[in-house]
Amino acid sequence: MSIPTHGEEFAKLIEYLRKSQECCAMLSHLAQANDSRTIGLGWLTVSEGLKRMQHNVTLLAQGKLQ
Repeated sequence: MSIPTHGEEFAKLIEYLRKSQECCAMLSHLAQANDSRTIGLGWLTVSEGLKRMQHNVTLLAQGKLQ
């Protein structure tokens, strides 16, 4: 059994956030394709929030988040 490192956990977190952001973007696309513009925009908003979160997590890991 290995001991987890900060780097490994950070990489997993960023990967999960990236995949979640991609899924929300796809849900937005699918909703808008089915004439659900409001729902599509909601998913797009969540997608953009996850993108910003990825950026903030990276800054936090670099010790630059204020």
